[in-house]
Amino acid sequence: MGNAELHSIHIHPVKAFRPVGLGEAVVEPWGLAGDRRWAVTDDGGKVVTQRQQPHLASAVAELSPGGGLRLSAPGLEPCAVPVPPPGATVTVDIFGEKVEAVGAGAAADAWCSALVGAAVRLVHMDHPATRRPVDPDFARPGETVSFADGFPLLITSLSSLHSLNSLIAQGDHADEGPVPMDRFRPSVVVSGTAAWAEDDWQRIAIGEVTFRVAKPCGRCLVTTTDQTTGERGKEPLRTLGRHRRFGGSLVFGQNLVPESRGTLRVGDPLTILE
Repeated sequence: MGNAELHSIHIHPVKAFRPVGLGEAVVEPWGLAGDRRWAVTDDGGKVVTQRQQPHLASAVAELSPGGGLRLSAPGLEPCAVPVPPPGATVTVDIFGEKVEAVGAGAAADAWCSALVGAAVRLVHMDHPATRRPVDPDFARPGETVSFADGFPLLITSLSSLHSLNSLIAQGDHADEGPVPMDRFRPSVVVSGTAAWAEDDWQRIAIGEVTFRVAKPCGRCLVTTTDQTTGERGKEPLRTLGRHRRFGGSLVFGQNLVPESRGTLRVGDPLTILE
């Protein structure tokens, strides 16, 4: 396998906003510290993602000291959002699952509404330790997740992306390739592994932290969305459908559940335990 190692680390402080690259990150049981603790909801309480609003890809949320945010996007004045004080929660619907969260306030709501051109709210998950369980079909008792789609972390590999882009180049939408890694919105990206080797992993260690590989990650429309402009195409779903279809899912990457706490750092070795 060569020198397999952690190539990059990414968090998405607000679900569906642009990723933020880090040199190191603390692993909490429910995901990387600062990752997807905030989300945008519509006026009915449903979480809004790039599936409905691809323009969310143009927005950046930077973490501030104390856990707050600085929101920015082209054409909008930046908005500072403090962590809301503990108080009354609102019910959020994330893929049919009901979760409690705390509203971020009128200024944040107005900024996000201007971003998407519709009435939306920004909410904060104040207690991820108790708020939302991992998919029970793939979880162990007590495992929780923030506003990520289903699992605390997502791992992808550079070699698998290279292989996928080679396949895209041979297809009928070759002009849409190569697709960058940010289309897949991973938490961690590794290098030095064989293409698609992650399909066979069951347990891994990255540096000092161990993880259970819970299930392959089924991909959706978001992967066709340019993570700078919000524009959509056909790839990589067209090629994943031809070459990476497993059951009803088009697969790229693997979902992870932490088995321990610790700090990940770019350059940490990757060890396959099972």
